[in-house]
Amino acid sequence: MLASLYASPQVPIPFSKKTRVVRQATADGAEEKRSTRVTLKPGMAWHRRNFLAEVLIPSLFTKRSGERVAPRFPKIRSGEICITWIGHASFLIQTHDRNILIDPNWAKWLKVIKRLKQPGIELHHLPDIDLVLVTHAHFDHLDRRTLRRIASDQPIVVPVGVGSLVHDLGFNIVHELDYWQTVPLDGLKISLTPCHHWGARFLADLHRGFGGFVIEANGRSIFHCGDSAYFPGFKEIGERHDVEIALLPIGAYDPPSGREVHMNPEEAVQAFLELRAKKLVPMHYGTFRLGYEPLDEPLTRLLARAREAGIDHDVLVMTEGQPVVL
Repeated sequence: MLASLYASPQVPIPFSKKTRVVRQATADGAEEKRSTRVTLKPGMAWHRRNFLAEVLIPSLFTKRSGERVAPRFPKIRSGEICITWIGHASFLIQTHDRNILIDPNWAKWLKVIKRLKQPGIELHHLPDIDLVLVTHAHFDHLDRRTLRRIASDQPIVVPVGVGSLVHDLGFNIVHELDYWQTVPLDGLKISLTPCHHWGARFLADLHRGFGGFVIEANGRSIFHCGDSAYFPGFKEIGERHDVEIALLPIGAYDPPSGREVHMNPEEAVQAFLELRAKKLVPMHYGTFRLGYEPLDEPLTRLLARAREAGIDHDVLVMTEGQPVVL
C-alpha cells in the first residue's frame, strides 16, 4: 500500500518563481499500478464504421441545447455538501466554507468535436474557487483556456506527470499525486484513486498519470471517477475509502476506436455496487458526442439497469446548472 502524505515527504519541483509543483515521494509498488492503463490498440472492427460521417458531420449541424441562467446557490450549513453539474465531467462541489472545481471545461469545441449542451452556468457566475482538481490530461477534462480563467493563485491537484500542463496558468501550487496518495488542504483530504484508462495528451505522451479523486470534508465524502472503463479496482477503492456520493461516467462507451476505454451504464451500476456508495450521480454524457451511441441513450440504459438492480432510488440525475444540497 502506498504511504499517504502524512507518512511521505513532499518533493518540490519548481517550474517558475511563482508556481511550485509538489510531488509526493513514490513508495514501493506505486509503479505496479500503471498496469491500469488501457492499450492503444484499436478494436477489431473499428474501421467498419465512419465516425466522421455518422457522428462528427451531423453534430456540426446540431444546435446546442441547454439554458444558462444565473444560479441560485443555496446557503450551505456545516456538514452539508452542494453539488452543481456544469456538464460532461465538470462539477462544482461546495461545503460551507470551500468551493472546489473538478475537471472544469467551458470549451465550445474539443478540436473538431462540437459541444452540444451549453455549460450549466457561465464562468463569471462561479463563486470564488478555493481548489481545482483535474483527473487527467485529455482535452475534455483538462481545458487550459478554462483553467487559465479560473486560476486565481489557488492550489490545483493533478496526477503525476500532469503538472507541466497547468503550472503556468496562474495557480500558486500544483500538487501531483500517484495512486492512493493523499494531500490535506485547508480541512479537506484529497486522494487519487486508480482507474482503467490512459492519460496521454497526445498519442506518444504516455508519461502522464490519470485517476479519480476522493474528496473528504467534514465527515462527508465524494468520489469523482474521472474516466474509466470497468475494472476490478472499484472494489478496492470502496474498501480503502468510505465513499458516500459517487460521480460515475456512463457515456462514450462506443468510441470510434472500438477500444474499451469508458464504462457503459450497466457497468457503472456494477461499479457503484462494488464501491458500496450511497448515491450515484451519472456524468460524462449528453455534452460532447464522443462515441457512436446517441446522446440520450446512456441515461435511459442507466435508469433501466438501476431499476433492475433495485437501486433506482439511489440514483441522482442532475440538471446542468442546478445546485443540489445533500
